[in-house]
Amino acid sequence: MKNTVLLFIVWGMLIQAQTNRFFYEYKFIPDANNKDDVKKEMMLLDITPKGSSYYSYDKFISDSTIVADVEKQTKSGSGNIQINRNDKPGQINYKVVKDYPDFRTYLSTKISTDKYKVKEDQKPVWKILPDKQKIGEYMAQKATTSYGGRDWIAWFTADIPFQDGPYKFYGLPGLIVKIEDTTGSHIMTLVGNKKIANPSSDAEFKLPSGMVMLGVGGKEIEVTEDQFRKVWKAYVNDPSKNMRQMMAGNGDMKMTFKFKDASGKEISDPNQVLRAMEKSTKERLAKDNNPIEPDLYR
Repeated sequence: MKNTVLLFIVWGMLIQAQTNRFFYEYKFIPDANNKDDVKKEMMLLDITPKGSSYYSYDKFISDSTIVADVEKQTKSGSGNIQINRNDKPGQINYKVVKDYPDFRTYLSTKISTDKYKVKEDQKPVWKILPDKQKIGEYMAQKATTSYGGRDWIAWFTADIPFQDGPYKFYGLPGLIVKIEDTTGSHIMTLVGNKKIANPSSDAEFKLPSGMVMLGVGGKEIEVTEDQFRKVWKAYVNDPSKNMRQMMAGNGDMKMTFKFKDASGKEISDPNQVLRAMEKSTKERLAKDNNPIEPDLYR
């Protein structure tokens, strides 16, 4: 009898330690002036009894690889850290965390090398409609909301009893299996799910003391939405400011960067790297004019 009771206790602990991971295919159009250029990213929604996290799979793998490489170089004792850009770094840099049971929602994102944590003070207000259709293998029901400067159409299923969904969306009587804005610029569709042991997160990545690296590791700066908008505007006006500071040195540690231009040529001279990165960033920002949440970047 004691063995049976112990077995149930251990089994209960294992269930609690598991994470429900949902895979969403995210299709988005970065440039509103080029609607034929549709990007794709695999996103993960990890749900635990304490809350959920929504983030890019490719970015998670890329960040963990970079951190491991930096740790290896640090242990070598050379005194210089060289960071090589990953060929597949992920296109989505933000992460959304929701704390249960009250669904406090935070957007973690980076601007240049700094990480910011923005608390969401609004919640989606839904209108549930009678329309139903099958999305993948689930029978889903329609709902609509206006949020972040866009109008959204969602499909949720009561077959998966989580009142959650991708990005900042939650509050429907079932998991959101598909959501898209009315312009078709941003579409998130559930394509799979599984249970896993509790995953590690980028918060657990440890960089050398005093080092800040492209939004990986380090402490997040908590800001209001208005404060975030001011920082974003300053970055748009001078996108290479943080890079200049990092390349100038931080204490006894000086960082070097390599950069590949559009032709694939590798650049290592600091001044050329800065010019190339600033040019590249401004060109990217000019074409990245269709964010998922326009109100946050206005």
